[in-house]
Amino acid sequence: MTTDPRVDAYIAKSADFAQPILRHIREVVHSACPDVVEEMKWSFPHFSYKGMLCSMASFKAHCAFGFWKGSLVIPEGKETGMGQLGKITSLEDLPSKRELTAYVKKAMKLNDEGVPAPYVTARRAAAKTKVATPVVIPPELTTALERNKKALAAFGAFSPSHKREYAEWITEAKREETKERRVAQAVEMIAEGKSRNWKYET
Repeated sequence: MTTDPRVDAYIAKSADFAQPILRHIREVVHSACPDVVEEMKWSFPHFSYKGMLCSMASFKAHCAFGFWKGSLVIPEGKETGMGQLGKITSLEDLPSKRELTAYVKKAMKLNDEGVPAPYVTARRAAAKTKVATPVVIPPELTTALERNKKALAAFGAFSPSHKREYAEWITEAKREETKERRVAQAVEMIAEGKSRNWKYET
């Protein structure tokens, strides 16, 4: 069993009730996953195996133990007191050694297969469904571009972000004279294939 002295120190500094709980969890994790690596992250012990696997922590009145891919390991988990096993105040609050070992093995299998954590999956799904805000082109710019075929073609090839830069620059003008001047400058730069902030692009 390869251990991290920082985890030893963490357990030693924990409350008396917490020490046997943490030692037991640590032993089960190492027994189930001989290749596990101990480390301290966010000031409490973590166990890694091909990525984050699980973690444990002690507080004033309870301990916590949880898996990085929590709901995939323990679908019926309580998710209270940080972790899927609820607030652990004694060894009796923990599942049997056999059940705890099975959880660790399941978490290992998820990492072996490269299954992402639930929050990662949710974030990716949200990114796919996110609808981009359409670029609203000021009518003054549209009219000016229609009079310059070269600028119109170049603007059509611009990315949405580059189109938005010009649109916002012109819309932000408070005076009509300023807006007209910016429209003229915009058409000139666009015709040359330049973005609004071309000077700062590398």
